[in-house]
Amino acid sequence: MTTVLIVDDEQDMRNLIEMMLNNADIETFTAASGTEAYDVIVRENIDLVLLDVMMPHEDGFMVCQSIRAMSNIPVIFLTARDANEDKVKGLTLGGDDYIIKPFTHDELVARIYAVLRRSGANISELQQKSIAIGPIKIDEVARKVSVNDEHIPLTLKEFELLHLFMKNPGNAYTREQLLERVWDIDYVGGTRTVDTHIKTLRIKLGKDAAVHIQTVWGVGYRFDPGE
Repeated sequence: MTTVLIVDDEQDMRNLIEMMLNNADIETFTAASGTEAYDVIVRENIDLVLLDVMMPHEDGFMVCQSIRAMSNIPVIFLTARDANEDKVKGLTLGGDDYIIKPFTHDELVARIYAVLRRSGANISELQQKSIAIGPIKIDEVARKVSVNDEHIPLTLKEFELLHLFMKNPGNAYTREQLLERVWDIDYVGGTRTVDTHIKTLRIKLGKDAAVHIQTVWGVGYRFDPGE
């Protein structure tokens, strides 16, 4: 399993990122400062570091320099500042990528896997991450879906819906739960958008595969893995 160290002085941000990554089956460790981060890197097998730039005492740039002195582990900077000079400085000091806050779950996970692929870390493990139920197969790394080995192009939300269902077969979700899990937490649209996406997803998957996505009357939807 891929392991990521989250370094941020704000606990709420650490908790949010940890939840995002755990939902993507990424193991996480957290640190509130550079000092804590160094201890974790020495003690644990970390594949990548998510490093906040704006931290007291030692900022992210200083922490990155110290990490580079002890390890070539990939580093992605996280910052609320969209300043070009900061990006150049971070990459010059040894950072591998730069993400501006706020960011989505999908962007964060995609950036992590992209950096790991470029660095050559955990490539064989990442390439094996897939889910197959009945005629449907999801490639979790390439984020592609196929039915009976035929590629099915899905939108981002359609993919996230199907991915959630197939990772939790048999679980019934209300429309409100699906909005919370698949759409942004502060999404203000009505639950009707869930019905619309489910309808489109069923059409794209085709008759044989769509039967797995079942309506649970009075509740919402679930994925039936079948026999």
